[in-house]
Parts: sequence; structure tokens; C-alpha cells
Amino acid sequence: MAATDGKNGSGTGDPARTLELLWRDSAAAPAAGRRGPRQGLTVDGVVDAALALADSGGLHALTMRAVAGRLAVTPMTLYTYVPGKGELLDLMLDAVFLRMERPPFGPGLPWRERVTAVADANRALHLRHPWLVELRIVRAPLGPGVMNKYEYELGAFEGLGLDDVSRDSALTYVLGSVQAAARAELDARAVERESAMSDGEWWDAHASLLARVFDPDRFPLAGRVGEAAAVAYDGLYDADHAYAFALARVLDGLAALGGGAE
Repeated sequence: MAATDGKNGSGTGDPARTLELLWRDSAAAPAAGRRGPRQGLTVDGVVDAALALADSGGLHALTMRAVAGRLAVTPMTLYTYVPGKGELLDLMLDAVFLRMERPPFGPGLPWRERVTAVADANRALHLRHPWLVELRIVRAPLGPGVMNKYEYELGAFEGLGLDDVSRDSALTYVLGSVQAAARAELDARAVERESAMSDGEWWDAHASLLARVFDPDRFPLAGRVGEAAAVAYDGLYDADHAYAFALARVLDGLAALGGGAE
């Protein structure tokens, strides 16, 4: 059964139909196209329309009806191309993975630089497609985008001395850290956008209130460290610093896992 519009998770559609659509090079898309009244519509076109909706409005804006409206077709016509939202989410995820830049790792490039390149690319991907942090990836769709991304990113750990299971775990660790940093950055952007104030401006506006309720003798560390951070970041949070600090600690941990390899 196809996923309903209320399910924002990958891997929730019909596995057989999803795989057929993900690896469509011959029969699947043209056959579906011939059944619809609009010959110019394709599965790729459906995915692009869905990506535009999700990029601008998040997953709550993504419904099969909204995609159909964007394409100027009826929902029933849309279902002849993609059977439901579960399959559509898998196609969208695979498409953005397939379109990611994957510059080749040059010979002799240190593993730290390779892993940093992977992390930077994934951070950029999440910031370009904020709905990715909302998506529950129940089971990653095994399409060409997912597989090309996985193959490429595993290569970043070459020379670190990891066995295959540890290499997979190391990649999961890196990507999890990047996703957490991206989610925090997107949350901060949303707060700034909704309040129409930067972090520093918001704290400046409320400094007098904080001064009345905050007791520095009771919270000496919080007062000292918070003030130092506020001066350094013009607020209490700096996304670039938080990302760079976390990534450096991740790389240090991987170096230790690899026996100190550099």
C-alpha cells in the first residue's frame, strides 16, 4: 500500500515499485508516461516539482495534491507516475544525493581532508535542502544516488586502517554529527527569521531583563563563560564555529580509532 501524505519518512512505500522507479532507465517511466494524458510529464519532472515545494515550504507543504497542482495535472494523473508520497520521498532523497558534487580525491590527499570534504558537502546539502533534517530515513532507498554517495564517502576513510564495519560506522558517525550541526543552524536561522532579529540583537534587547533576574554569584561559571561566548559570537551561538569545532573533535576521534593515523 502506498504511503499517505501524513508520513514523512523514507522507506515507507512499496519496496518493489520504489526500486523500479529509482533505477528507471527503460520501461518504468515511459510506460507510466503513456498512461497519462499529458505526454510531457515524466517521473523526473514530478521529482523536481516535489523538490521545489519541499525546498521552499518544508515537508508539511509536500502533498501529492500540491505536487499535482504545481504540475497542472490532477492527483489521479500524478499517481500514474508515482504511486504515493512514500515512494516520492525516496525518489527525492535519491535525487539530491545523486546531484551532490563529488570532487575526486586526489592521490596523496590526507584522510582528514577527504573526510572534511565529505562533511562539508553534506552540510551544504542540508542547508540547501532543509527538509532533509525533517525526513525520517527509516530505510535508505537503494537507488543510484544513495549507492554512489555511499561508495564515494567510504573512500574518504582509505588509509585510516579501519576494518569494513568500522569504516561504515565511522561514516555514520561523521554524517550524524553533520546532520546535528545542520539542524541547529537551520533552527537558529528560523528563530532569527521569525523574530526579525539576529542573536546578538535579541540578547541586547533583553539584557536589562536578564540583569534583573540573573545572580552571577549563584552561577559564576555560567556568567563568565556565557559572557565570553556572547562577545566571541555576537550572541550565544555561531553556526560556523560550532560546526568546525565538532568536526575537529570527530576527526580527532577517528584518528585515535585508526591508531593515530594522520
